[in-house]
Amino acid sequence: MERYWIAVASAEHARKGKAGFMQVNHGKAAPLRRLSPGDGVIYYSPTETFRGKDKLQAFTLIGRVRPGDIYAGEMGGGTAYRRDVDYVEATDAPVAPLLDQLEFTRGRTNWGYQMRFGLFEISAHDFGRIAQAMGARI
Repeated sequence: MERYWIAVASAEHARKGKAGFMQVNHGKAAPLRRLSPGDGVIYYSPTETFRGKDKLQAFTLIGRVRPGDIYAGEMGGGTAYRRDVDYVEATDAPVAPLLDQLEFTRGRTNWGYQMRFGLFEISAHDFGRIAQAMGARI
């Protein structure tokens, strides 16, 4: 059964993975074990740059997890665990216009709290709505 996920990273870091991989929570392996091949993944980027004050608050990448295991990659002189993802062409989609349309944000003033976990599951409805806002065919 397909599942759908939001991963959180600055746009700068998320776009490094556009080459075909994802990593979350500064390269931790445990969150990636929750994903399975075929699962949908959307990156939400609160900022353009890591630890930046340049608010972006947009969905920036969308794709599907490829078959294969978690593997170690190189990150700034250390090890970061990754999963391969097939990303599709899409445009950034600001979250603000979608807040009343998404199940995980609708009616919640503190909707951003769950973003602090770096990876969380969303509904098929929300995945489809965000994909539509991004102009993605997935």
